[in-house]
Amino acid sequence: MAVPKKKSSRSRRNMRRYSAAYKLDPISESTCEFTHTPVRSHTVSIKAIKNGLFEAKKKTSKSASAQA
Repeated sequence: MAVPKKKSSRSRRNMRRYSAAYKLDPISESTCEFTHTPVRSHTVSIKAIKNGLFEAKKKTSKSASAQA
């Protein structure tokens, strides 16, 4: 197990934590295909689901597709 030779100061510790958080990419936003409202990418707006504009794809079981 790695053990530091000297104690890291609060300032150095916080600088390391701060810089790591800002290396991440910001959350990208796109528009919903159905309602044209801004949403996070790869999601559908709640309005589209409530209004029946979007239907989720139903998963098929592997055993059912193997029998057919």
